[in-house]
Amino acid sequence: MPYIRIWIHLIFSTKNRDKTITKSLKPQLIKHILENAREKEIFIDFINCVEDHCHILISLGSGQSVSEIARLIKGESSRWVNKNKLSKFKFSWQEEYIAVSVSESQVNKVREYIKNQEEHHRVKSFSEEYSLFLKKHGFTELG
Repeated sequence: MPYIRIWIHLIFSTKNRDKTITKSLKPQLIKHILENAREKEIFIDFINCVEDHCHILISLGSGQSVSEIARLIKGESSRWVNKNKLSKFKFSWQEEYIAVSVSESQVNKVREYIKNQEEHHRVKSFSEEYSLFLKKHGFTELG
């Protein structure tokens, strides 16, 4: 049996960064993402969403890829929201996402960061956060 610990901080937004994750949808969406992840053997350590995006701390399994995990979480959750008519609008996630590795020594710091999203976004928009993440991790924005 392989022993693997690869932490990934996954961040993705709603389509067009629309503020469609309402206070009533958020707990249902988080609960559903966690349940669906368990069924698909995706280990989510920590998750939090705000009105226009989601942060998830994941530990990858031996046969999993970041793109597969992102596709499974985003695709299934948006279908579930729409099927159950939990949003006034068509709910969907943006295709792009950010996925960065997290060292074991930083896991607690990332958990706290994810936990405090509401407070964090009182002073910084998701667009600002997104640009800072790209810059901090050496990505260049396209377009």
